Amino acid sequence: MSQFTAELPTWDLDSLFPGFESQKFKATWGQVEGQLRDLQDFMQAHRIGQEGASTDKYTFEALVEKLNTFGDTLGPLYAYVLMRVDADSADAEAQVRLSELELLLLQYQKLRPRFQRWLALLDAEAVQAGDYQILLEEARVQAQHLMSEPEEVLAAELSLSGGRAWVKLHGNLTSQITAVVQGEELPITAVRNLAMHPDERVRKAAYEAELEAWRAHETALSAALNGYKGEVSTLNRKRGWEDDLAPALFENRISRKTLRAMQQVMVDSFPHWRRYFAAKARALGKDRLDWWDLFAPVRRPGQRPKKWSWQEGQRFIVEHLSGFSQAAAELAQRAYAERWLDAPPRKGKVGGAYCTPVGQGRSRILLNHEESFESISTLAHELGHAYHNHCLREVPYLLRQEPMTLAETASIMNETVVGEAALRVLPPAEQLGVLEGGLQSAAQVIVDIHSRFWFEQALFARRRERELLPVELCQLMQEAQEATYGEALATYHPYMWAVKGHYYGSNFYNFPYAFGLLFGLSLYRQYQQEGPGFVARYDELLASVGKYPAEQLAARFGFDLESVDFWQGGMEVLKERITYFEGLLEHT
Repeated sequence: MSQFTAELPTWDLDSLFPGFESQKFKATWGQVEGQLRDLQDFMQAHRIGQEGASTDKYTFEALVEKLNTFGDTLGPLYAYVLMRVDADSADAEAQVRLSELELLLLQYQKLRPRFQRWLALLDAEAVQAGDYQILLEEARVQAQHLMSEPEEVLAAELSLSGGRAWVKLHGNLTSQITAVVQGEELPITAVRNLAMHPDERVRKAAYEAELEAWRAHETALSAALNGYKGEVSTLNRKRGWEDDLAPALFENRISRKTLRAMQQVMVDSFPHWRRYFAAKARALGKDRLDWWDLFAPVRRPGQRPKKWSWQEGQRFIVEHLSGFSQAAAELAQRAYAERWLDAPPRKGKVGGAYCTPVGQGRSRILLNHEESFESISTLAHELGHAYHNHCLREVPYLLRQEPMTLAETASIMNETVVGEAALRVLPPAEQLGVLEGGLQSAAQVIVDIHSRFWFEQALFARRRERELLPVELCQLMQEAQEATYGEALATYHPYMWAVKGHYYGSNFYNFPYAFGLLFGLSLYRQYQQEGPGFVARYDELLASVGKYPAEQLAARFGFDLESVDFWQGGMEVLKERITYFEGLLEHT
């Protein structure tokens, strides 16, 4: 372990629950069980979802209150157990607790079909639904796509040994994978971080070792992917969805027209991204990039890469967030002070980064941090999620359930604010690397994520016919990458289907990230035009993401999401950065 890694903070979970044997944990678990029984009794007494059910205002308000209370109690408990697993997949006690909690949640999931059918019958005016009207509107759609109650209950019960089991297999297996790079055995997360190494020999060695590691586990991982997607596709057909994309659009609260408008702008932008890849290849002294060059640092000849200490990154983020929103900066300071962050990569810890709410507007953030501005940007991004959780602190549980499309809004804003600040205040010699790092990230969201979308479309289409072999999954992935990157790359990553855990726990997770980036950039441009007065409206938007479909929420702020022009505005920001990047390279 390097000195840098040893100095990185680990999160404080004891303030949530001081262990599984603590009185607080046991009492909260008991509360969840009691509230669930109360909910079951209430629904039975009022015949919710059955013939002759109460449909009056008082029954609606009482049920909503019980659901909000249950969600507020369950949320921190579930987050704690899951974080214990994610921090160390070898934590046997945490694995047991997670399994027990999933069985408990199954009882709640069995109630949902009855609850949804009942909501679909309510008159919004009669029950004075107010902000909860979206629940009634969405329930009417869901009611059209529900199987019979016994079938829905059976599907929920089987999910623990079906879909959820495949998800757990992927997470547990990949967190334990290691690979040997130049004689050193490293966890797979650390191997992937070597993609940012300045020495091409190290990057290439890490890429080859990584592919070999995925290949060694491809049988189990392909079984997990086939199992999960097979279950999802079967249920989609049984529930009458027109295709496997339709439920993802519904869950993300966007129309197909919105998706098409956004993706048209994305595909039209590919020639500009290939210009960026070509410029980067020239800067690295190559005709074309290889896959292991995508995250390679670009800097002027003789320039040593700047290493960002944890403390330096902390100061930079807080200072420049304060220029945008003092509240966002104060929230970041609180996250540092109260140890909301788990930063060092290690064996047994899941890869990537995420932020999860733990109640009362508080959060915990998992990272796999290293000494680069890209990691500082990732931290700013996750602190944006934490700020969003903070803005939702007074919103009832049922109205805090934002779709993924809108969940990225604050994180993209934070990331943009910090990135633009770096381009303003850092010395010219360091700006190139920061700009290139931002373009690396944006290229992933626009180019690579669209390849993952195309892959997932092809996967679902083929999976309806039969299971796919690992070699076929690799072929589909490479074909998707070739279609988006084009001739800009000489090599690809056919095992990206094994890398990305989102394939195993959700469906079409990819396009919401592109939505979030382009939507967030459009909001940032609005901020530039309006100045500080924009921030109050921004906070209002963040607090409202669970109350409206995306198109309706955006319209409240003057945006038309079904228009190509709207998405083009966000893309223009990225095209300008590509042009600026080319100009910087010409003057090195």
